Amino acid sequence: MTDVAAESVTDPAAVRAGDLPYQNPALPLEQRVDDLLSRLTLEEKAGQLTQFFYLDMEELPEDFDLETLPPEQRAYVGQPKMVEAAIAAGTTGSVLFVKDPAKTNRLQRLAVETTRLGIPLLFGFDVIHGLRTIFPVPIALAATWSPATIETAQAVAAREARAVGIAWTFAPTVDIARDPRWGRIIEGPGEDPVLGAAVAAAQVQGFQGNLDAEHVLAGPKHFAGYGAARGGRDYDDAEVSDSELWNVYLPPFQAAIEAGAGTVMSAYMDLNGVPASANRRLLSDILRDELGFEGFVVSDANAVRSLETQHFAEDLTDAAVRAVSAGLDMEMCMFDPAFSRLPQAGTDGVIGEEVIDDAARRVLTAKFRLGLFENPYVLEDAAASVLGALEHRELARTTAERSIILLKNEPAVLPLRADALKTVAVIGELADSKRDTLGPWVFDHDTDETVTVLEGLRNRLGDRVQVTHAPGAGSPSRRFPSMFDRMDPTVVETSLDNDDDEITRAVELAASADVAIVVVGQRQNQIGENASTATLDLPGRQLEQLQRISRTGTPVVLVVMSGRPLDLRWADAHVPAIVQAWYPGTRGGEAVASVLLGEVSPAGRLPFSWPRHVGQVPIIYSHNRTFQPENQGARYFEEESVPLYPFGHGLSYADFEYSNLRLDRPEIQVGETVTVSVDVHNRSGVDADEVVQLYTHQRYGTASRPIRELKGFQRVPLAAGEIRTVTFGLGPDMLRYWAAATGGFVQDATTIDIYVGGSSTAELTTTLEVETR
Repeated sequence: MTDVAAESVTDPAAVRAGDLPYQNPALPLEQRVDDLLSRLTLEEKAGQLTQFFYLDMEELPEDFDLETLPPEQRAYVGQPKMVEAAIAAGTTGSVLFVKDPAKTNRLQRLAVETTRLGIPLLFGFDVIHGLRTIFPVPIALAATWSPATIETAQAVAAREARAVGIAWTFAPTVDIARDPRWGRIIEGPGEDPVLGAAVAAAQVQGFQGNLDAEHVLAGPKHFAGYGAARGGRDYDDAEVSDSELWNVYLPPFQAAIEAGAGTVMSAYMDLNGVPASANRRLLSDILRDELGFEGFVVSDANAVRSLETQHFAEDLTDAAVRAVSAGLDMEMCMFDPAFSRLPQAGTDGVIGEEVIDDAARRVLTAKFRLGLFENPYVLEDAAASVLGALEHRELARTTAERSIILLKNEPAVLPLRADALKTVAVIGELADSKRDTLGPWVFDHDTDETVTVLEGLRNRLGDRVQVTHAPGAGSPSRRFPSMFDRMDPTVVETSLDNDDDEITRAVELAASADVAIVVVGQRQNQIGENASTATLDLPGRQLEQLQRISRTGTPVVLVVMSGRPLDLRWADAHVPAIVQAWYPGTRGGEAVASVLLGEVSPAGRLPFSWPRHVGQVPIIYSHNRTFQPENQGARYFEEESVPLYPFGHGLSYADFEYSNLRLDRPEIQVGETVTVSVDVHNRSGVDADEVVQLYTHQRYGTASRPIRELKGFQRVPLAAGEIRTVTFGLGPDMLRYWAAATGGFVQDATTIDIYVGGSSTAELTTTLEVETR
């Protein structure tokens, strides 16, 4: 349909009266979408495929310097009137980075009440691990090994987001990451596809629910292979075999899609030589045809324009045509969208209008599913009560408690006995940094209500115990702050000028205390997007400070605040207790205190293998067996090639014993399911959770298989002295794998070794025979 024809069939009076088929909620969704699509001009269709950042200078710090931005970005950043003009012209269908409900409604009125057809805007935002209530960072959520916990946390995030008019989140990140140098490891589920799939599904279910007024569209990202960036360098290209793609990187996306994800975000980088945002094999052949995705695909920020930068597209018109033809439906951009060239490309016959129609249909379908045509506005007066809900903060605390991992406790320094303490020294600037306690990727946080580790301990111990603090050695922020760092006035830069004096004071405080709680790690802006690293060392002089404190003879508890594994070799050899606290969120300090004082027994488990040092990277538990298995554990010249802490590792204040591992039958046919059972006994006097983990190894078949693969897990509460039988179903979906020899999934007749225990080093084992019919 031509532009003139599209405009001529729509009576403006009918639009205002709400008499058109697409405005009738009683009609089937597909009929409404088709009717609206038939009325759109090419320019309006392209507009629905365009999303603009809306970065209002009124929300930026007064000293924000536009000169720090690339020249081409300055036109839009701080110039919202240009975006508003696009809204009024019907040439944008989505806006991101608006979190004020009054502003949301103002922009929505512009779209609904002044444009020709009144199509509502879709507001998106980076609600990664909370909006106002900040939960532990995503890698910490994965460390709970509790899909129910994760789903509940993201449901709260969705409720707060929808209260201010946000209907779409660019989350969850489901990229499998096996190189901790990569900064965005913090956003994902870790190294394992089975754990990653469970985490992905839980997050999608939490965000989306049934897409009612308290849920948002989920946007799993970054499709696909982004976590495999060469050398762990963010945005670098990735070379991934089909076997690794299907067996490792795609399962979390498949789980997210099966959970109902409404959108998917494409990745920045080249995958096997083709940029992911214009990779037809990825976006059409795999994502839609093989994985069955029916929602719409959005690019990451400026990724369509970047096709020209990557020397893939000739110009921006070519970039737009190649992206949408590959299966990309919406362009996220800050300025001059490439998709604005699509109408002319359609007129010139460079691209068929039906391709643009397909993309616009998917975007419009999402808007109808969200109910935006019937309820485009948000209740401004109701937002404050939702954002301030105390039950949300309590959930943030309990979620953080469930994410904390006890890495080491030899001898058993933890839990601390409050009645035996007179003085506690808390050392480290991260111990009392509200902004760092929250972690990266938060934009509507309230640092005034954030509880740090120092505050959490003081609140718990009260006046009974003197709690002193010294910031000690500085942990410098990264050298090149991101744009989002500059936008956040709560980001604190650290001066290292007085490190000598601060370290000396910290050591003196520790020496005079009954126990020293030393908090080390990285600042929140030293990890995340564009924050990869060449070293896993503790930043600054934190290790030196820890060594000096340890020499005082005061018992030391090391609390690590990070989103990646750091080099803890010295600490593991010399410090009795080590706790991984992550960036625990709004009530994170209370959670850390609860664990240290024994109010909660830690039950977080590692979602990645913790290397001894950067020279071991990448190191994963699920590697294949070598042709010299007797040398498998010592393949470096100077050091054995096992991690410092294995995948799935985590200690407890309880003592668990596994026994009586059994199968309901010793043999099954290909395609059948066997039931695996094990008895778990809490032999201690402490109530605690245990994460029961099931692993397998296939001895022979169509392809060599990893020495161990996670196949199932359950986080199980066990009262003191309780014995519980835990069961798993092990069926064909869990035993099949993608094999290069067949170009598809296979399940072999073979012998399967089964292991059950509390980590990937589980020793309790039995054998299953799988036979052909």
